[in-house]
Amino acid sequence: MNTTRHNWTKEEIIALYNKPMMDLLYEAATIHRINHDPNVVQVSTLLSIKTGGCPEDCGYCPQAARYHTDIETNDLMSVQQVKAQALRAKSSGSSRVCMGAAWRNVKDGPEFEQVLEMVRTINKLDMEVCCTLGMITENQAKRLAEAGLYAYNHNLDSSEEYYKEVISTRGYEDRLETIANVRKTNVTVCSGGIIGMGESVEDRAGMLVALASLNPQPESVPINALVAVEGTPLEDEKPVEIWDMIRMVATTRIVMPETQVRLSAGRTQMTREGQAMCFFAGANSIFAGDKLLTTPNPDVNEDMKMFDLLGLNPQKPFIKKMQPETVEAEDSAYQPLGEKPKWTRPGHKIEKNIEASITKK
Repeated sequence: MNTTRHNWTKEEIIALYNKPMMDLLYEAATIHRINHDPNVVQVSTLLSIKTGGCPEDCGYCPQAARYHTDIETNDLMSVQQVKAQALRAKSSGSSRVCMGAAWRNVKDGPEFEQVLEMVRTINKLDMEVCCTLGMITENQAKRLAEAGLYAYNHNLDSSEEYYKEVISTRGYEDRLETIANVRKTNVTVCSGGIIGMGESVEDRAGMLVALASLNPQPESVPINALVAVEGTPLEDEKPVEIWDMIRMVATTRIVMPETQVRLSAGRTQMTREGQAMCFFAGANSIFAGDKLLTTPNPDVNEDMKMFDLLGLNPQKPFIKKMQPETVEAEDSAYQPLGEKPKWTRPGHKIEKNIEASITKK
């Protein structure tokens, strides 16, 4: 029961997902208690350091420039702005700051240098630093690691098959290549997906097969419930049932026993009771703060009240892995290479994405 496997089949995972709920919860909770403290949950703060204007066509994303979502776009934040936000997050109980930029991929230059300085700054605050910046090369991953990055997020989003129904501007292999580049450093991997985009249970299982097959498995797996935003191609999708979320969390816990399972987007639609069931099923991380990049999120004070009710404690930083050292820019062993990698552009058409890009309500 405590053995990590990398050879899960889709059929095995579907069978797990469809177990009677009480059996599924019992198995997941048992595995969770073997590998984790069930009364400790990591609190992370997600900060959008550069908002909107993304050239991708991800059907779920309000930051895609082509959709009419009325998202206020912002240029890259300053290092001082980020430091102030990080200090605020730390005082509220967060042990990790996750910085997201609406980029297709990282490009060497002044903005990336600024992000590296943000990483150095937050690591020196004794907080875990995570970035989600799009595709990155091996050299860029090494520069982030050298700056003190703790984790890199790059979600697979869905199964490889269903991915093509949601995104046409990049390929699934690009996701896997970026994760492989991160694995060439000491930075941990954060990779998960979204449910509620119209996918089947088979697609959810396919995503878990892809994640579980990675060796090592991701240290962190966010499970997001789609937040349908007006103006995006997926604006009419119905909210995910809480039972689907619980089943997905429980199945993820069983398939990836040592991973931190993150209860991510969509928590505003969940009751405390629903979230408690997710924690029981194996979720041991949440994002705090009033926004997840651009979508609503429960207030941090409400989260702390929930923690008190459930007897949960926020996880301290660097429990799972030692704090990385920060190398200053002038002492760096890695220099920008001015790379222009040929990331995939599959070129197939997704009709609902095209329609959303030309229709303004």
